[in-house]
Amino acid sequence: MLKKLQLYIQLTRLNKPIGILLLLWPTLWGLWFAAQGMPPLKELSVFILGTVLMRSAGCAMNDYADRDFDKHVERTAARPLTSGHISGKEAIGVALVLTFFAGMLALTLNAVSIKLAFVAAFLAGSYPLFKRFFAIPQAYLGIAFGFGIPMAFAAIRGELPALAWWLLLANVFWTIAYDTEYAMVDKIDDLKIGIKTSAITFGSYDVLAVVCCYAAFIGLMAWVGVSQGLSLPYFVGLIIASIIAIYHYGLIKNRERGACFKAFLHNNWLGCAVFSGTVLAFIK
Repeated sequence: MLKKLQLYIQLTRLNKPIGILLLLWPTLWGLWFAAQGMPPLKELSVFILGTVLMRSAGCAMNDYADRDFDKHVERTAARPLTSGHISGKEAIGVALVLTFFAGMLALTLNAVSIKLAFVAAFLAGSYPLFKRFFAIPQAYLGIAFGFGIPMAFAAIRGELPALAWWLLLANVFWTIAYDTEYAMVDKIDDLKIGIKTSAITFGSYDVLAVVCCYAAFIGLMAWVGVSQGLSLPYFVGLIIASIIAIYHYGLIKNRERGACFKAFLHNNWLGCAVFSGTVLAFIK
């Protein structure tokens, strides 16, 4: 039983929380912007727990969809489903159970949020398929990973102002940046098996594309800060995020697998910097 539980933890990547953090940071930005400060504890708790549940469910669904591809990729060949330690039915069952509990959490929110929760579930479930035909699936992932932003505005304000969509667009650029770094790790394997990624689509311009996406993200977030009249701490957070992005360029410029993966993981601190600046800016 304990061994099976460990396999389920590996399936849902609870042992690798970087995905939860990259999903959580934009959700927290959305909550703080929507509430213009500390959001209500109920909504904050629902969104944090919902993020953990949906990311875990997404991992199980992704592994099921990629079960015939992952065995050909060095980094994923030992995953529980790919290696045969967990069956496809088990993976689907885990995903459905986690999605059910996330849905129960969504039902505690208002009607607008509940409607958006169905959209969020569709985005999470359909993302694995986009790698079959979409040239830059990382853009679709950015929408899926950032959909907590409009949901946060719906939960706090009961409406979806333009600000929510600008923040979502900024997150799409950030996601393309860090997930292209991630895709650069598997680029050789993905070319062999025919998976489409931004690292393949951008080709020899992959590093430049990452830099441009970081710049677009920082630029959009700066514009949001100016339009909202935010105070200095917010922009200090963006400056720190920019320095971190420059550090990432230093890591990925030679396209070494280990360094690219390190850059991907390090995006947690970039998201944290933006969030910290946002929190400080809204303190009255």
